[in-house]
Amino acid sequence: MYNDMNKKLAALLSESDYLITNLSNASALLGEYLSDINWAGFYIVEGDRLFLGPFQGKTACVNIPMGRGVCGTAAAKNETQLVKNVHEFPGHIACDACSNSEIVVPITVGGTVVGVLDIDSPSLARFDENDREGLEKAAEIIGKVWAKCPKAVGP
Repeated sequence: MYNDMNKKLAALLSESDYLITNLSNASALLGEYLSDINWAGFYIVEGDRLFLGPFQGKTACVNIPMGRGVCGTAAAKNETQLVKNVHEFPGHIACDACSNSEIVVPITVGGTVVGVLDIDSPSLARFDENDREGLEKAAEIIGKVWAKCPKAVGP
């Protein structure tokens, strides 16, 4: 499933060099492919915070301090966070009380974290190593496209 999804992701993202367009389509594609999720989207690094980017799901936290919660930890450590039970994660930020498990994958450009891919599920232990591998490949594809965007975000 991830091989097919990532091929479609690469093709889809080759159509534009505008970051918001690409992240919007990427979150929609993730929502189409992944079962048993209730949120799929992005947070974008600006200084020492992560700001809400395009997503599919319920309304979400608008900014997260670097190093806080699952997203902030993934960004600060530049490491995927695969959390089987978010209620046991120290400092978890509950944007949606229905979420029980989460995977957050850093997106890098030139070795620098520029954002994170965040996916939540209402089920405990929804994500596994197969998801990690497939979503890390998706984040790699997104990072390559992100690097080609002439001006990622902001004025």
